[in-house]
Amino acid sequence: MKRPFLLLMVLWTAFGATACAQTDSGVESSRSGILTGAEQTNEYLHILKGKRVAMMANPTTIIGERHLVDSLLLLDVQIVKIFGPEHGFRGSASAGVAVRDETDLATGIPIVSLYGKKKKPSSEDLVDVDILIYDLQDVGCRFYTNINALVRLMEVCHENGKKLIILDRPNPNGYLIDGPILDMKYSSGIGMFPIPMSHGLTVGEFALMANGEGWLADGVKCDIKVVPVANYEHNMEYILPVSPSPNLNSHQSVMLYPSTCMFEGTYLNHGRGTYSPFAVLGSPELKGVYDFNFTPSGIKGMAENPLFNGQVCYGIDLREIDITSLRKKKQIDLSWIIELFQAHPHKEMFFDSSLSKQMGVIEYLIGSGLFRDQITRGVSEKKIRESWEPGLSAYKKMRKKYLLYP
Repeated sequence: MKRPFLLLMVLWTAFGATACAQTDSGVESSRSGILTGAEQTNEYLHILKGKRVAMMANPTTIIGERHLVDSLLLLDVQIVKIFGPEHGFRGSASAGVAVRDETDLATGIPIVSLYGKKKKPSSEDLVDVDILIYDLQDVGCRFYTNINALVRLMEVCHENGKKLIILDRPNPNGYLIDGPILDMKYSSGIGMFPIPMSHGLTVGEFALMANGEGWLADGVKCDIKVVPVANYEHNMEYILPVSPSPNLNSHQSVMLYPSTCMFEGTYLNHGRGTYSPFAVLGSPELKGVYDFNFTPSGIKGMAENPLFNGQVCYGIDLREIDITSLRKKKQIDLSWIIELFQAHPHKEMFFDSSLSKQMGVIEYLIGSGLFRDQITRGVSEKKIRESWEPGLSAYKKMRKKYLLYP
């Protein structure tokens, strides 16, 4: 008898889907010809038959316009458990907010949160599980926490003798490999591995690297099967069909994220509490310096108590910046943080995390103890980039060993 269930939410209704379109850049765009790992069911469905399956999933875990959980249930796959990452299975939790365990109302499947009291499944969680699936859309940045959850899951699978299937998806920032390599002195929940700020890998490639470089606890290796994306290359522009998290709610914010997430470590609002997160930057102190302004306010599921809540912020508007030009540069943009530091009237406050109430200290976001001093002393962008070597070049060479795509 088939397991009864109700239809799952098709798209992330709280935050909407991003339209797919051809760009003027001539670069192959969006999902044209691309098949995600999840869409290639012939590559993994036979492995799941007769097995008790657990999944790490969220609203990006889709095949076409249907959630993968829904599709697999239709195909008589026995899904016994869902593990939810940051923002939760349904994606309704704000960034950095703990998520509780619950039962999915649509299917009756228990959801175990891995962004609350526990960071990885326990052995007890896996007693009734034969095989696990990881399928989360990533955006290719060290401080985007999905890769941390992936490695923890790999460790638990090894400890409990479980196989892990990774259904790969394109990296929308796959063209970009830039930033300092994380100084492990600043290892934290927003940076756990010696990779640059923008690593240029899909999650499948990252899993191969984590296995190959011995980054799992005690250097163990997980038994993984990566189902690669078909017809994909790193240089392709890929417009996500579903927002990967509440505050990455547009193609613009996803593409700006590698350059503007560093503002989490400043006394500036970077769009939290607006519907343009990571695309506007400013503070009340910059009144009279900039004409552009915005007013953050609490938005449930996005930023409920943002920095400068209810105050008019003045600064820089990046909502119309040419993404094609940004892609051609193939660099994280440092000009905005340099400009805003120079313009700020209270420079001693600029990197003061005790004031900002935001998520990161600048050293942990950048992954380097040099950056704060470099910006403060007015070191040129050229010199800052030189300080990222030879680590960045060595990473690029090492990365080639694990590439699944040109």
